[in-house]
Amino acid sequence: MDINNRGSQQSNNVSRVNGVNGVDYSPKPHLGSEGKNSNMKDRFFRASQAVLFVAVSIVLIGLLVFLIYGNKSDSQSKYINTNDLQAVFLNTGQVYFGNIKDINSSYFNLVNIFYLQSNTSSSTSSTSNSASNVTLVKLGCELHAPLDQMIINTREVTFWENLSPNGQVSKAVAAFWKQNPNGQKCSDQTTAGTSGSNTPQNATNKTSSSTPAVKP
Repeated sequence: MDINNRGSQQSNNVSRVNGVNGVDYSPKPHLGSEGKNSNMKDRFFRASQAVLFVAVSIVLIGLLVFLIYGNKSDSQSKYINTNDLQAVFLNTGQVYFGNIKDINSSYFNLVNIFYLQSNTSSSTSSTSNSASNVTLVKLGCELHAPLDQMIINTREVTFWENLSPNGQVSKAVAAFWKQNPNGQKCSDQTTAGTSGSNTPQNATNKTSSSTPAVKP
């Protein structure tokens, strides 16, 4: 008997058993505890990388949004002329004059505050005539006695601007402080034509010149 033929037949039988229809039925090596731990470590590492990638992406997106939107109001501070007055216009139509001390994404910090008050008197004859004047009022002597500081929500501000020292408002404010070098005294101060609950009763018609009128 040919030994070489017998060996080839045995190898063919093994190949038929282990490779029927192209499928390998040979026994696979059993993964021990070390292999399982290695697979778990790989999965944990990949999951950690994914979480880290998402976290970094969120931080970068948040930083980008802050740089684009959150810092807009802060960048306005460089336009404040600290030696001049500013006018802050609200979306309600009200305007306040004073010195802006700080602007950020949340609020305006305004001090040395004045505002305009319109006073209208009418006389009736054969024709009806009315005269209107505007008075610049110093904040502080109202019924609720506010302090000379106003924190204005940025969302309420339509726009603001620096005022020329040669303008009527700036001149009126300068005249007010010249007449009141020691600060405002509500017992002596009044505004032209002002009456009612917004001004103390003993302030009516005493020193109307302390708050100069501003001609429209």
